[in-house]
Amino acid sequence: MGFVFGLVIGLVVGLAIIVLFVRSENSRSKLRNDLATTVAAFARMTVEDSRKILPAQFYPSWVVFSQRQKLTWLNQHLTKIWPHVNEAASDLIKISVEPVLEQYRLIILSSLKFSKFTLGTVAPQFTGVSIVEDGADSVTMEMEMQWDANSSIILDIKTYLGVSLPCRVVKDVLYLLALVLFNVNDIGFTGVFRLIFKPLVNEFPCFGAVCFSLRKKKKLDFTLKVIGGDISTIPGLSDAIESTIRDAIEDSIMWPVRKIIPILPGDYSDLELKPVGILEVKLVQAWDLTNKDIIGKSDPYAVLYVRPLPDKTKKSKTIMKFSYFFPEQWLNPIWNEHYEFVIEDATTQHLVVRIYDDEGVQASELIGCAQVQLRELEPGKVKDVWLNLVKDLEIQRDTKYRGQWSKWNRVIENEKAVTQKKKEAIIRGVLSVTVICADNLPVVDLMGKADPYVVLTLKKSEARNKTRVVNDSLNPVWNQTFDFVVEDGLHDMLIL
Repeated sequence: MGFVFGLVIGLVVGLAIIVLFVRSENSRSKLRNDLATTVAAFARMTVEDSRKILPAQFYPSWVVFSQRQKLTWLNQHLTKIWPHVNEAASDLIKISVEPVLEQYRLIILSSLKFSKFTLGTVAPQFTGVSIVEDGADSVTMEMEMQWDANSSIILDIKTYLGVSLPCRVVKDVLYLLALVLFNVNDIGFTGVFRLIFKPLVNEFPCFGAVCFSLRKKKKLDFTLKVIGGDISTIPGLSDAIESTIRDAIEDSIMWPVRKIIPILPGDYSDLELKPVGILEVKLVQAWDLTNKDIIGKSDPYAVLYVRPLPDKTKKSKTIMKFSYFFPEQWLNPIWNEHYEFVIEDATTQHLVVRIYDDEGVQASELIGCAQVQLRELEPGKVKDVWLNLVKDLEIQRDTKYRGQWSKWNRVIENEKAVTQKKKEAIIRGVLSVTVICADNLPVVDLMGKADPYVVLTLKKSEARNKTRVVNDSLNPVWNQTFDFVVEDGLHDMLIL
């Protein structure tokens, strides 16, 4: 009897164990399937979907949703074909730029040409691409590029002045013709190129022409060196040549200027640069300017432009410190001056105002600058604005909470919930770091300068990136962006 009872109990217990095991396996299988479904759903998520699930205030300040897509595949192919691109593009750029340089040639120069022009062996890197919504009859693409080139560019410059450089006397001419060779090297460039495919047609390749332009020039560094001579023999020549090169780039390829390449036969005159209107500006006054003088007060004047070219830039009168009887008015100048600017693209152009302190024979010192987006103005209507002056328009610093008290109060009220949600949701991802600039670096060279660069290292993964070198500067500006894959956002560390 005891044996039968034990056998029955054993069977019952065994069946119960089998049933529990099967249920446990089924439950685990269901959890794995649910997890796989969830991961697949996250993989299909867009940026907009993630913003709906987790609002912007729950992200840390370093999380940025870029609208540009990566172009790793393009960079790999460009590196392979770069030697051929260098040969083809060098001659094309040389032929295109030389006439523009001639337009901006200084009076003391008799000619300004390239004796050698090669782009070097280092291919540029495209860091992102985005599509701009710009009408149904075209496709507009913007590509961000970074390039630390080892180009070899030699400018053949002939002057009308006698200098302590190898020179030759021209027969039957009353002046001395000096030949100066400038080597342009250490080129560092960061900018955004715009490509416009327009018009769209029903014939392959489905667009009639391609327009290209430099949409945004974030940074352009280069070094001028004289071959076989001393640049100091002609005071100010190096700065004048550098300014000429920058003006030529601005006037030849900087947006809204564009180069048109016809693909299919047709009339593409509507794609050329044309004025669309006139901007009328009245510079009224400034208030509470920073005093840049150690003794006395500043002597402010304003520079206004839409395109920073010498013939398109307006300058106000200088308000001397004794123009007003009361000293408290010296930093609150009144101009009441009118200016007009030709506008070619009201949707992207902007008016820039720079306030300087006149230092007499010395270089003027910048007090501050500001800009007005023309797309914010209404045609035919007057808009009165006060502009806050900033140190630099190109350097974009942290722009989180800036005085909107309603948002700030809501964040403080839910501070604990925000912190908890960050710990639960933000564990791994991509860290985007922008190295902007440095100020007042210590002197390390004997000449009183430095050649600074920044190395960024992620401690756990040991991922490493390096900025370009800015030569002879104690206040370098890089404006370079790097991406790091972060596996543990709560415990990893970025080392600079």
